[in-house]
Amino acid sequence: MSITTSSKVPVIIDTDPGVDDTLALLLALASPELEVLAIIISFGNTDARSSYINILKSYQAVARHIQRHPEDASRFPNFSQQRKTILAVGEDGPLEGDLHSAEYFHGRDGLAGITERHPDLNVDDEWPSEHPQLELSTRPGVGVALDLLKSEPERSISYIALGPLTNLGKMHRLDGDAVRDRIGRVVCMGGALDVPGNTSPVAEFNFFADPYAVKELLVQSDPGHGLPLDRFLLLPLDITTPHELPFPTYKAAVDHAFESTATPSRADGKPPLVHFTSAFLERTREIMVEFGKDAMELHDIAAVWCAIANPPVGGSVQTAAGAIPVLQDGWKASLRKFEVERTGELTRGMLVVDRRDDAGAYAPGVNRAEVQAELERHHFKHAGAYESTAVPAQVEVEAPPTIPGHPQGQGPAATQGGSNSDLMHGGGVPCITQTPGPAALLQLLLERVWGVKL
Repeated sequence: MSITTSSKVPVIIDTDPGVDDTLALLLALASPELEVLAIIISFGNTDARSSYINILKSYQAVARHIQRHPEDASRFPNFSQQRKTILAVGEDGPLEGDLHSAEYFHGRDGLAGITERHPDLNVDDEWPSEHPQLELSTRPGVGVALDLLKSEPERSISYIALGPLTNLGKMHRLDGDAVRDRIGRVVCMGGALDVPGNTSPVAEFNFFADPYAVKELLVQSDPGHGLPLDRFLLLPLDITTPHELPFPTYKAAVDHAFESTATPSRADGKPPLVHFTSAFLERTREIMVEFGKDAMELHDIAAVWCAIANPPVGGSVQTAAGAIPVLQDGWKASLRKFEVERTGELTRGMLVVDRRDDAGAYAPGVNRAEVQAELERHHFKHAGAYESTAVPAQVEVEAPPTIPGHPQGQGPAATQGGSNSDLMHGGGVPCITQTPGPAALLQLLLERVWGVKL
């Protein structure tokens, strides 16, 4: 089986920038393997309007950097593409349910409050009619993305979902056949399977923000009407959290003056892009230190890395339904079965894993210390005990009753919710379980975005 060998993988980036989304976007702009066809804005970390402005701020920072350091222009091959990247606004709320944001972490403007703290980084026009590097579309983002799927070669586009799955869910509602038939690969950052959440004790933010979209796309009652999971890759918190940018490393390698908002970044004497990233990372550092670590977790950056390393399989190659997508060396995935809680008072966005029928999950009563050892191998720091290390008591599980005239497992309990195969549909969702390692991503990020090596 061959992997697509095109020098450029066309991608649509669905994003809600957002601190880590912004670094992920910068990595995409600095990655020659990609062609960024479109950036579709979503609500999420902040509102869609602020996210849109943050894209403009990011492009302005790169433009200023290249203007002052023209020798670095080649480091950002996707900044000024021959075919302009389309920027369009997508959905500003979930498919259903209440609206939630992550402003508690990313700030009201999505970039840790740089609008007030660093007015020199604001854009003069927040809703320009034209842009030197971007094609500014007034059409709904979901329509723009659908048109690209239909106009580009079949199964050539990677759709990188860095925010809630709302835009993709809306696309699926509008034209599910086009999404299923023509999308090449979906790389999604979201969810928490066997580790605690980051928005609540049990939920990761993107899936918390729109669990209805997760349900419709990934755990359909009729798997044939959801996303083609053989072309889907999920990066949950389980795999993204150990990938970090330690702030002492950032200070040593990128910005020697970097500290915190107590000594805010100054543009004088440093490259414009460094000033831009330091301006929002200084507040992010303070928040992360409150959480117990002097590092930023590279959740969305890991998803872009995965898309760079694992392009779509060529349209002529048919992958068996329920199969794990083809991955490059150093990457591994496993199929995981789960449901998503949509309405729980305490558990909205939780991935409910059926541990009775999931080879990748922890079985009740097993010793889970191996998971703790793996997290420690990745230098994942956490205060207190992990849920994953708790060893619950063995419990008896009732078998479905045998009904006279019905073979075992074919009575009413097997057809009315008593069978875990009714809860967990299909073969499961492909979830990344191994990357080339946190050190490899850190080095890639430092080299491509800031042009430095450890």
